[in-house]
Amino acid sequence: MPNQPVNVLLRDNESATRAVEDLGLPPVKNSSLPIVNDGLEVLCGPLLNYKGMQSVGSEIPVWHGSVLIVAKPGSAQPCLKLECLGIQSQTSQSGLPLPKNIDKPDSGRKGSTPNPPEACYASDVSGVKLYSDSVKTFWCFPVHLALQDHEARWQYALTNVQSSASESGTFPFRTFVVPSASQSMRVMFYSCNGFSVGTDENEWSGSALWNDALRIHAQKPFHVMVGGGDQIYNDGVRVDGPLKAWTDIGNPKKRRDHPFDEELRAACDSYYFTNYVNWYSSEPFASANSQIPQINIWDDHDTIDGFGSYTDNFMQCPVFRGIGGVSYKYYCLFQHHIPPPKVSFTTPTTQQPQSQRDPVLPVETFVLEHQSEDSSFIIGERPGPYFSEHSRSLYMRLGVNLSFLGIDARAERTRRRVNYSETYDRVFKRVRSELSLGGKYKITHLLVLLGIPIAYPRLTWLENILTSPLIGPVRFLSKRFGVAGGLFNHFDGQVEILDDLDDHYTARRHRQERKDLLLRLQSLAQDYNVRLTILGGDVHLAALGRFYTKPEQGVPVEYDHRYMANVISSAITNKPPPEAIADLLARRNRIHHLDQDTHETLMRMFDKDPGDSNRTSRLMMPRRNYAILSISPLDSVDLIRANGHDMNRDDEPSSIPRRVKQPAKNGFSPLHHGEEGAGTEHPAASGMGEGTLPGGLDVCFRVELDHHDKGGRTKGYGFSSKSRASTAPDVV
Repeated sequence: MPNQPVNVLLRDNESATRAVEDLGLPPVKNSSLPIVNDGLEVLCGPLLNYKGMQSVGSEIPVWHGSVLIVAKPGSAQPCLKLECLGIQSQTSQSGLPLPKNIDKPDSGRKGSTPNPPEACYASDVSGVKLYSDSVKTFWCFPVHLALQDHEARWQYALTNVQSSASESGTFPFRTFVVPSASQSMRVMFYSCNGFSVGTDENEWSGSALWNDALRIHAQKPFHVMVGGGDQIYNDGVRVDGPLKAWTDIGNPKKRRDHPFDEELRAACDSYYFTNYVNWYSSEPFASANSQIPQINIWDDHDTIDGFGSYTDNFMQCPVFRGIGGVSYKYYCLFQHHIPPPKVSFTTPTTQQPQSQRDPVLPVETFVLEHQSEDSSFIIGERPGPYFSEHSRSLYMRLGVNLSFLGIDARAERTRRRVNYSETYDRVFKRVRSELSLGGKYKITHLLVLLGIPIAYPRLTWLENILTSPLIGPVRFLSKRFGVAGGLFNHFDGQVEILDDLDDHYTARRHRQERKDLLLRLQSLAQDYNVRLTILGGDVHLAALGRFYTKPEQGVPVEYDHRYMANVISSAITNKPPPEAIADLLARRNRIHHLDQDTHETLMRMFDKDPGDSNRTSRLMMPRRNYAILSISPLDSVDLIRANGHDMNRDDEPSSIPRRVKQPAKNGFSPLHHGEEGAGTEHPAASGMGEGTLPGGLDVCFRVELDHHDKGGRTKGYGFSSKSRASTAPDVV
């Protein structure tokens, strides 16, 4: 990460937009259909990425990010023009004055003022070529912004590209919002952004929930959106792509030994690239990508369904190693805006092992080299077993009191392990060094992205059935006569859902690793007085799990370092499971015991259906959804008091009516008054960060009302998580 902010020029403010009739969301141009001025023809983009924040608490903290475009090769170096439109509360998505019915400026908020400044910052940024071949070139524009004392809206545009056949209301620029120097970021979290093979996409109105996310973004902008895995579904490579013929090979040994030669690599490379371009150019997802900076951690579908969780001898086969390398390449480029490895795996054509041969780039290929790693990455010590690349976990500051840790739980995964022990050591060493830093602003909340839920009902009974000898005769009948053919996958011949079960931290193979990870997270919370909230996706429903000190010890939540909520939000696009499956999982919910001090269970989060009927189960919501997280403003309450010091809990300011003053008897009841009234009536359910517990974390699930509605309208369900106070002397 660069150490110095970009040189910005102060100039007189001038109008950056032209008048339009519609002051709502401006439609975004189809980036695949531009007119070319000087040879630059854009195939995909722009895509925004957030890289981190530097010198938080200093006089000039710096926001780091990037903009990515994919263009046809052969053009001159493109340039990006950046300019600040002023205070966010005074401008809409288009940069025009904000209509009163969309948002009303809060003159009492620190840093806001009814009169915008008369000056504007502007800068030109030259593109950096990350990768190029005979078909495409990836251009990245590093963006480094000095944060101001107010939330600000920035505008950017490619200066040498204009739209063709522009529709009314389209603009050759995009805007995004950055927080003030004394503000924590407003976060959108999503996962499972695509459809499984065979899903009727029209029945589910495509990616309609992104319309809802953009509506809320127009009312109160997100500073960042976190992709929790499966940002794209590449499973079609085996159905209508270059792996179809390989998948159809009936003999398991021939399929396992099939070479991944240069011809097959090139075909898979073309498939993955085309799928990325099509998906990242599709609306309304493309609009969100151009307006809300992304943070991404991948999961299996970013490569192919179940990658990493099949049997080891199959995962080691040349074809799976090959597509692992291809998917890693485009994961680096599209989701992280970094150059990929120079070459990826192909089957050696000589007796000499590939690892001993010098890498040779295909003809007309360029890869940017000798770049220092972005400091937001925590690179694994050794390559994963199947990708042959190092894992890339992430740590970054999200404003003054909020940080993010994303653990790459896919690159090192096998059926028996999620991450190497030395990777955990590196991750926790980095986080501890960050949390120990002094300064004006201390981290009070840490978001930890694991991808797969970690507080979730046990499915051991189902694992036992699917791995028992009873399945053997069924597998034989399936092979010989096609009986129950859909029960077994086309790769290693195991039961189709077994790879999903093996993915879970609660699977018996991962239980010890899960326990060790949770105890290390508890230690972080205790040592640095920080509240941890775990983010998870993957399971295609919404739920809220919690870890907490067993109630018999009588530890108030503000002193409880074991209290961690697991926000499970999935899927924003893929279809949910049937309600019967969700109800079955809910009935498996118990109060579990991580150790003698820590209990865990799901919380009754969903008081009713998004419609008018009441739900039988309040634990799980099998509808498409995404989540919003933001730290409640402190208002006039000072941070120390808001975190519990020298404050009587009964006197703690809050907009939540207090009903329960005694500690909960068990985890099925509210553990603190931020959990009381969780659901549609909770103040956090609006998703607008109106403030419930000063300094606490507001969490809102936005749940789809009707999957036939192309507008993707949702209903909110909320709860709040308390900040931590200093450890009381009698807490163990």
